[in-house]
Amino acid sequence: MVPVMIPDSLTSNSPTEGRTAPDQPTAGLLTAGLLTADRLRARVLHRDALCFVIDKPAGLAVHKAGRITDHLELYLPHLAEPGEEPPKLAHRLDRDTAGCLVLGRTPWALKRFGQMFAAGHVGKTYWAVADGIPESDSGVIDLPLLKKIEPKSPLGAARSSWTILPDPAGQPAVTEYRVLGTGNGRSWLELRPRTGRTHQIRVHCAAIGCPLLGEPFYGPERRPPGNLHLLSRSIAFRMAFEYAPVSAVAPVPDHMRDALSACGWQGE
Repeated sequence: MVPVMIPDSLTSNSPTEGRTAPDQPTAGLLTAGLLTADRLRARVLHRDALCFVIDKPAGLAVHKAGRITDHLELYLPHLAEPGEEPPKLAHRLDRDTAGCLVLGRTPWALKRFGQMFAAGHVGKTYWAVADGIPESDSGVIDLPLLKKIEPKSPLGAARSSWTILPDPAGQPAVTEYRVLGTGNGRSWLELRPRTGRTHQIRVHCAAIGCPLLGEPFYGPERRPPGNLHLLSRSIAFRMAFEYAPVSAVAPVPDHMRDALSACGWQGE
């Protein structure tokens, strides 16, 4: 894996899961300018008095960062009832990751989601297509991750930059994986992160020799962003014992369908 430094001014400043990639065009994917009120409402996978779960489109940043001006938060008022505050992000996804994203509708819900995500009480399952096939059909990647920052220099880069590297001195990071299918030297992976480090799934897959298809930063060579084959496939949680369990499943986005089919996926 050849690390690529990511300009800090072009990314989210949040330390949680979901750093966004540089603000470059995302070919063939939905951009915020096309996310109308009706299209956003059509992407609601679950709603109740406390939360929404939506199907975030690939190519859409969840919030403003650096030169990113079109982002999901601009459109959340479309989900609010008259006189109601717009829902807010309960967690984050990378800009080019599609799928299940939770929004809190009340201050208590947002606080509760923060507690549940931090404690690992939210079940998250991802699908990905990787270049390469893991040696084992299933396993656990237990590899600490370290954020390396290069400060801006008056004689060098105009902005600070960063990357995520496997390093024993880093934060604990654990990902379970299972191979669901293979084809043409690629693998269809089911991934369950036990922790929520920045770019965790992407770096872990690259570390075992299986960088994700379309990976711009952690593969063997630098590629333009915009075609990452990573889907937040499903999410499950229970706010408290007095509330019913919630689960949601996101459909496979168009840009992943061909690669998944080549690995044995039979459709929804």
